[in-house]
Amino acid sequence: MKIANQIALMLLAAVAAPAVTMAADYPTKPVRFMIAFPPGSSTDIVGRLYTNKWTELWGQTVLADNRGGAGGTLAAGVAARATPDGYTLLMHSSGYASNHLLYANLPYKTSDFVDIGPLAMQPNVLVTPNNSAYKSVQDLINTAKAKPGSINFASAGVGSGTHMNLEKFKLVTKVNLNHIPYKGSGEVLADIVGGRVDFYFAPISAAMGHIEGKRLRPLAVSTIKRSAALPNVPTIAEQGVPKFDFSLWFGVWAPKGVPQPILNKIAAAIKTAANDSGVKGRLVSLGNDTMDMNPAQFAKFVREEIEDAKAITKAAGIKPQ
Repeated sequence: MKIANQIALMLLAAVAAPAVTMAADYPTKPVRFMIAFPPGSSTDIVGRLYTNKWTELWGQTVLADNRGGAGGTLAAGVAARATPDGYTLLMHSSGYASNHLLYANLPYKTSDFVDIGPLAMQPNVLVTPNNSAYKSVQDLINTAKAKPGSINFASAGVGSGTHMNLEKFKLVTKVNLNHIPYKGSGEVLADIVGGRVDFYFAPISAAMGHIEGKRLRPLAVSTIKRSAALPNVPTIAEQGVPKFDFSLWFGVWAPKGVPQPILNKIAAAIKTAANDSGVKGRLVSLGNDTMDMNPAQFAKFVREEIEDAKAITKAAGIKPQ
């Protein structure tokens, strides 16, 4: 029996050794970081802060590959089919938790991925054109109740975090708003600045420049607490919608099957970048908070977000399309 056990241990060591060696050398070539939304989106802005830092840390280029559209499902579909070697990673937003509830024929399942870690969390900010007649959340609610369906409300795509924020707002306030999905925040912001859309729950990092440039008027932030980036902008809860709370978050996933030592190295790189003073300072200036979670904690957080998304879509009567 001892000999059999020794042989088994030797075989196990022989299998494990290449993975450990691979992790020690990883990465030995460029890493493709698939960002699920277009350039200029909040996901893209946050993602590129990390890719720049990882390129510095690893001495290998981390390529930001934007695949916007369909609420981030296009990028996820490509990433799910990639070779599980750590050289293709997916960055998605909180829409990751709801996409499988909104799309009937997804090219992937959440079980095709391994949760690695979170990058940041931020409030959305309810914005309207700077010359808009709307001055508060109550102005929006009152008009929506007086003229149901008359207000055009944009999102960054069906299933995106901005869409789920809108659906939760509609559910809680019991108002009828005309949802117009786009392919990402960049397109939405261009149209709302131009007055072609009435409202948008914009990620702060994507909207800040337009707010500072007086092109957009911020009416409220979506979280229960005010944002340090916009301290004078009240919360939705402060404006007559008690306990309203919604945040946008971003995370990293890998195709299932990536060796654990490589996953550990990627998770460590996330933590190192998040604690870097330059990265953290820039994130905070854009209205983000970092999220200190290990892979197991992040996996638990993602499962809880999926359950929350189920509750919102069920209550709103949203069916997979």
